[in-house]
Amino acid sequence: MTRSHFRICLLSSVFGLTLSGAAMADASFVQIQNKQTIGRLDVHSTATAVTIDYFVDDNGRGPKHKQALTLDANGLPLSGQITGTSLMGGKVDESFVFAKSRFTWTSQADHGDLKRKEAGLYIVNDSNPYDLALYARYLLKQPGQEADVLPEGHLRLVTLKAYSFAGATVTAYRLDGLNLEPSYVLLDDTRELFASMGGGDLIVRKGYEAEADKLGQLAGDLEAARQRDLQAKLGHTFIGPVRIKNVRIFDPRTGGLSPLSSVYVIKDRIATILPEDLADENAPLDETLIDGDGGTLVPGLHDMHSHTTDSSGLFLLAAGITAVRDMGNYNDFLDQQIALLDTGEIAGPRIIANGFIEGKSPYSANTGIVVASQAEADKAVRWYADNGYFQLKIYNSFNPAWIKPTAAEAHRLGMNVVGHIPAFYTPDQAINDGYDEITHINQLVLGWLLKPTEDTRTPLRLTGLARAATLDLESPPVQHTLGLMTTHHTSLDTTAVIVERLMLSRAGTALPADQYYLDHMPIAYQRYRKRTYLPLKSPEDDASYFKAFDKLVDVMRLLHTNGIQFLPGTDDTLGFSLRRELELYVKAGMTPAEALKVGTLDMETYLHRDQELGTIERGKLADFFLVKSDPTQDITALHDTRMVLKGGFVYFPDEIYESLGIKPFTTAPKIILPAQPRTPAASAHSGGFFDAFD
Repeated sequence: MTRSHFRICLLSSVFGLTLSGAAMADASFVQIQNKQTIGRLDVHSTATAVTIDYFVDDNGRGPKHKQALTLDANGLPLSGQITGTSLMGGKVDESFVFAKSRFTWTSQADHGDLKRKEAGLYIVNDSNPYDLALYARYLLKQPGQEADVLPEGHLRLVTLKAYSFAGATVTAYRLDGLNLEPSYVLLDDTRELFASMGGGDLIVRKGYEAEADKLGQLAGDLEAARQRDLQAKLGHTFIGPVRIKNVRIFDPRTGGLSPLSSVYVIKDRIATILPEDLADENAPLDETLIDGDGGTLVPGLHDMHSHTTDSSGLFLLAAGITAVRDMGNYNDFLDQQIALLDTGEIAGPRIIANGFIEGKSPYSANTGIVVASQAEADKAVRWYADNGYFQLKIYNSFNPAWIKPTAAEAHRLGMNVVGHIPAFYTPDQAINDGYDEITHINQLVLGWLLKPTEDTRTPLRLTGLARAATLDLESPPVQHTLGLMTTHHTSLDTTAVIVERLMLSRAGTALPADQYYLDHMPIAYQRYRKRTYLPLKSPEDDASYFKAFDKLVDVMRLLHTNGIQFLPGTDDTLGFSLRRELELYVKAGMTPAEALKVGTLDMETYLHRDQELGTIERGKLADFFLVKSDPTQDITALHDTRMVLKGGFVYFPDEIYESLGIKPFTTAPKIILPAQPRTPAASAHSGGFFDAFD
């Protein structure tokens, strides 16, 4: 199974003729996740119009909106209206129209009025999976299968290969430029949709439901091939020693920087470190020289709440993230990804896998292992232990009555227990029953805000945070939980950045956390970030979320002051979010150096790997990155990452971003190849310079 199996949509009736032809039959879709139905997509099509009703209920979340389009003779949408709600219940009211040589539109993200001699392709902000087929058909008629689109951006359709599924011959295409990862579209001989796959979604025509697994595997294979090509292009290796000169080194233990130094790397290890004034006179002839230009080397960062995807690796590396803790995935997919990373076939951080366990309910998340009894839970725990998973993660629908024995079994087998606070349960109970770590700051704080009968399997686990605006941090419930966390040494996987995004994102604006990078991103991603996720009933309701988030920062300050260990996670795959997480740590009272220590050495100590990683020292693995200036003085210096080393490969973020359709933020350092190159057959250690350090 691949990550493309994460969400599956199955058509339940067959389309008729193409959009450019006669009237078409109705079509109904079923959306399935890991063999569980989580939504539907109903389509009614004629030669001049399409209406689409899209409904998803995925663990209490999902878009629920209707789209109505009018089409020209070639199937190009000339006008459209989308109404309903988005992922977390925020209002959707989007429209566009081409009329009288003008194009006007309004969406959550933006609005405008442009003069246009002719119609063009408008990219819907709150879209549904069927839109991909409309885009593909339009691009097939354009020169080079690419075109500028509205309100801005550029799409390209790449023809891949023909396939046969149960007698149906289809052609696969890759759609680039729409979002951060490509979409894969399969069209039949009439250019009608057969299947589309993008962002973990799979749609397949009715009658071919049995092909869903094969189609999911195909999507994974296509993306894996793309990732292999990217690694071959972007993962640089050098024969002989690599010297990174003219740098200062951040030491997490002291919080300070070294004098200007040179760091020598052989393959994936740090060979030695010399003061800069001694390095030039002792330089070997076969060294590759990289000029750090007075910048700072920082040990690799950690995202301790990640969910690995087919395409997440390069995004994370470009941000200096060299290690992640995967907090829930399809287990066989994750095994495959780790194997590909270990062999260097694809690029990405080192992965620590946590075992995801969920209870069966109408709200169940369908990754990991879903159980319906204590016996099944025990079996799942043993499977995770036998297969080397680091910790056990418990999710929302897990039966509270099972937690104490499940935690005991996990502890007996050497695994810590982390997770959400299941519905109708409290953080205090979780700590007493065996939790070693709580996942998400909102899961902790809701224990002080909600009534025992309120169900956190719904969006209430987010909307209920508005009540934190008036939370008294000196109140007995807060102080009692703080005491339990201190006594039991309970850690907190904060993920404050995702809570900030969901609480404070507003239509038409970019969060301060996003402003430095958002205009570098593909247009669909830019517009997706400018939305309101929450249903807002009044200006007072709106203001309460901002006051509540400020209170969450105060909670983090209180916990940090009392010695509670933070684990910086994002629940995201971009890398930019981890930088913001560390910025929020500084906002909550840490110095930049303290936040960097938490994101580097502290996490390797937590993972029991600090003898090999977490600091830049002779003999350790060379996982680190270069920034232009001093992040111990200003944590936002992490934005200017110029180079990343991980697992024996050297990556340059400007190259990565260019390859991923993102405008680069910095330039790569200057590289000087050796005056006397070493041949590939030569030993990594041939005496001379390095003898003095053996």
